[in-house]
Amino acid sequence: MRDPLTDEALDQLFREARTHAAWLDNPVTDDVLRQLYDLMKWGPTSANANPARFVFLRSPEAKVRLRPILSPGNVQKTMTAPVTVIVAYDLLFYEKVPKLWPHNPGVRSMFEQNPQLVEVTAKRNSSLQGAYMMMAARAIGLDCGPMSGFDNAKLDEEFFGAGKECDGCEQEFFPAGHVKSNFLCNLGYGDSSKLRQRGPRLEFQEACNIL
Repeated sequence: MRDPLTDEALDQLFREARTHAAWLDNPVTDDVLRQLYDLMKWGPTSANANPARFVFLRSPEAKVRLRPILSPGNVQKTMTAPVTVIVAYDLLFYEKVPKLWPHNPGVRSMFEQNPQLVEVTAKRNSSLQGAYMMMAARAIGLDCGPMSGFDNAKLDEEFFGAGKECDGCEQEFFPAGHVKSNFLCNLGYGDSSKLRQRGPRLEFQEACNIL
């Protein structure tokens, strides 16, 4: 058995963590983003399939491309965030299953023959991986601002459509039409002075049942 985390660690991950919309002018480096991924990648997924794909928008040019896709209420906080992550999923994730699930590579054919299973698996597990990313971000000292409030179809066309492969990226990362957006998450160092009063949560008896 492992020892439980300290109260200080639990506060950082959950009890005192907040969704931020205002940001300090502190950059998030490549090394921090790599550290973030190298931590969150260990979270479990179905058949270890890892369907999530992450695009870190940090440059002004990338943010300009995103701006018209956002709902009006999300523009300011996203444009001022040091990084905005597109949490997406690859509908061809099963092509990597033989590498990721080597003791049963036949699982690939199960997905290939069932597009509905592919869609459900990709959406559910990329959502899980996006949550792992947020917890990993908090663990290494970053703050998060997850959100919907954007046009998924327009985002997919702009960042994952034909001819939209990014400079310096492996082309296979952006197979046109096969990577779809799930949600966005701003990352950086939040300005705690701009936080609103924290919203309440449901009590155990309102949300849980023990059978």
